[in-house]
Formats: sequence, structure tokens, C-alpha cells
Amino acid sequence: MKRPLALFAAAALMLGQSAPAFAYLKFGVPVRGQQVTLKWAQTPVRYFVSNTGVPGVTATDLQNAVGRAFATWTAVPTASITYQLAGITSASPGSDDGASVLGFRSRPDLDRVLAQTSFLIDSSTGSLIESDIFFNSTFPWTVAAAGEPGRYDLESIALHEIGHFSGLGHSALGETELISTGGRRVLSAEAVMFPIAYPSGSIAARTLKADDIAGISDIYPDGDFSTADGSLSGSVTKDGQPLFGAHVVAFNPATGSMVASFTLNAQGQFSIGGLSPGPYVVRVEPIDDAEVDSFFDSSRNVDIDFRVTFFDRVVVVPKGGDSGSIAVTVVRK
Repeated sequence: MKRPLALFAAAALMLGQSAPAFAYLKFGVPVRGQQVTLKWAQTPVRYFVSNTGVPGVTATDLQNAVGRAFATWTAVPTASITYQLAGITSASPGSDDGASVLGFRSRPDLDRVLAQTSFLIDSSTGSLIESDIFFNSTFPWTVAAAGEPGRYDLESIALHEIGHFSGLGHSALGETELISTGGRRVLSAEAVMFPIAYPSGSIAARTLKADDIAGISDIYPDGDFSTADGSLSGSVTKDGQPLFGAHVVAFNPATGSMVASFTLNAQGQFSIGGLSPGPYVVRVEPIDDAEVDSFFDSSRNVDIDFRVTFFDRVVVVPKGGDSGSIAVTVVRK
């Protein structure tokens, strides 16, 4: 049986609501009373590209930019997912017809949404049947190699949306600042899957970061991913009670890479996989650089009233194993 999943992962200017993640960076789908990771059952994943362009971006430009973005995800050596262009189509993205379509749509009503991904799932298994991506043609777009002032980089936004297309949720690894006209401006991001886009003219989000690579490899592991890398796990409490929705960051001082997760159950537990063996600094923080609804359903009670806390020792991640559970206690602001 098929049913549309009420999940639209909005990138960029709008902080879209996403379903609660099942594990770090992954969407969870309820199937027969259990949470199942949202993913494609088979690869290569076939997709179609619309035959319609917009000012500054021809239909061929669209196909090529999307192709480069898919190729970037395919190139992750520890992930097994691949994609295949099935053809060019006159169909628009958003029709639940079993065909995954990427293309432009004019949505002036969504004046803070650059692009959006929707899903159709098999409700008996949780597998993806279709995933459509539309790029909002009411914004100015470009495919220029070095970017173009005043226009949004199609390849960068496509890379983010294809992460959703593949099953990844949003990452909170980023720094922003409030702007006088409302909303936030991105200062830096350590994940393509950060929910707020860089300003127009930027091509900074064309390259996957450690957090993105760990996430896609966790969903679609390949090669020696599970034996070469390790994981870090534990729990977070405040006032003696488990904390839901805390952002937990594992920082590798040797490489400078960061991979993150959230505490995602009533016990305040977290697990971060895809980590290279070695020592890590663990930081626990509230979500404060994006709206909570960008990561969790609005019905969830996410606690952000606590101070940034570092675990009191360096945690060593073993090759092919887990660090062993650590307990982090945070205090109110």
C-alpha cells in the first residue's frame, strides 16, 4: 500500500518542519508501531529532470547542475547509494505518480523557500517510492562556475535537497546571525544539510562535510565503513532528568572535523556513528542557530534552556566499535 508521507524538507531561506529523526541526520517513518529509517530499498535510484528552465538557467543547465550534485553524493567512498538519470520530462515535480522529478515551479507564496523535497513511501515497509524536488522559480538562479552576485547557486541547493531525497534530515552544525529584516544569515556551516542557505552569490555549499558523509554512509554503508569507523554514544541529563533534543557534537582535534547527533528518546540517549578512530572532544548545546521546527516536529517538547557543556574528558573512539556510554550533565542558563 502506498501513501504520501506528510514530510516536506525545506531548505534555505525557510526553516521547514521535518519529521523527528530516527537517528542522527536520518528521517524516521512509523511502520507497524516502530520507527524505520527512511531510505531507498534499491539503487541506482532513478530520477527525471524537467525540460523547463528559468531566466539564467536553461533546461540543459538544470540537468547538468543536478547531475553534478548527484555525482557528489555518489562519490562518497563509504556509501553505496547511486543515482541514474531516467530521462527528461515535461512533468512537474510534486505529482504522486511514482516518478521522481526535479525541476522548477513558481511558488511566490513560499517567499522564504528556495527549494523543497517531498516523499511518497510504501507504508508497509517504510521504503521510498518517489521523491520530488522543486526549485522555486520566483528566486533568481545561476549555474555559473564561480557563482553570480544576486543569484542563488543551483548546484549548492540541489546538493542539500538530494540529501533529503536520499533520506537525510537537517544538521545543526552551523553558525548564523540575526538580520534586521528578519531571519538569519549563515556565517559558517559544517554540513551541507544545515537548514539555512548561504547568501546569494555563494558557492560554499557545493562540498560535502564530515557530518554529511557520516550521515549518508550510515544509511547506505559500503566497503569497510562499519569496521573501519567507530561510534560514540551516551546520554544527557539536566536536573537529574533525561534531556530530549540536545545537540551533541563530536569534534576530532586531529582533523578538525565535526559530526553531530541529537538526544532522541525519553532516556536522553544519543549515538554518533561514522567516526574515524581516535580521540574526540564532546560538546552538548541547545539548538540556537535555527528554529527547533527545522529539526523536530512542533509537537515535541525540545529543551533549549541549558548552557553549552563540554564532557570533562576526551573520548576515544575505537576502530569498528563504540566508545562506551558517557554521561553528560548540563545546567540551566
